Formats: sequence, structure tokens, C-alpha cells
Amino acid sequence: MTQLPMNTVTASALSTSALAAIGFYQRWLSPLKGFRCAHAALYGGESCSAAIARVIAEQGLIGSGAAIGARFQACRVAFGQLSLGQPLLHSQHVTGGTRVRGVCCCGPLPIPFRCG
Repeated sequence: MTQLPMNTVTASALSTSALAAIGFYQRWLSPLKGFRCAHAALYGGESCSAAIARVIAEQGLIGSGAAIGARFQACRVAFGQLSLGQPLLHSQHVTGGTRVRGVCCCGPLPIPFRCG
């Protein structure tokens, strides 16, 4: 069977659906967990969900696989650094002092962690 090329409308609908799902997660689910992803906890700036939503909005879902994978890998590395006691690298300690709570979002399931 020959695979048909994806048309622009389908690609746009997939991107729109992905952005809607991320928006739902950010609005309704993320506040319930009470902490940020490891990358945002360590470095500050965008959470993984915000960074991935930005990439999808800029590049589309189909063209953003490598960037999404790279972000999850960076979050996994940040999780490892926080687990080893790496101090926060951003100036605003949103969690207060050196105590950090977050989640490693670089696998099929989020893994909560606490350092400090």
C-alpha cells in the first residue's frame, strides 16, 4: 500500500490538536501537580510544555519532532543534575531556597522529584 503525502490542512489540524492538548494540560492538569518540570526548575524560563507549544506553533507538529526530543532530553539531564544536588542556575528561586520540587517529563510518565 502506498502512503499518501500529508496535506497542509491535515498537518495544520494535527498541530492545532496538539496545541489544544498542551493548553488543556497547562490549564487544568499542571496546576494540580504543584511543581514545574526539571528543566524549568533548574534553569528557569519556559517549562517543557510551554517550550514544546512554542515549537509546534512555530514549526508545526510534523516538523518539530527533533526539537521536542531535544527538549525532553535536556529535561532528563536537568532531572539528573537536580537529583545529584546541582544548585539552581537561575536567579529567581521560585520554590524558595535550594529546595526544589519538580517532575521529570522526559518519559512516558512524569516522575516527581524533590531535592534539598
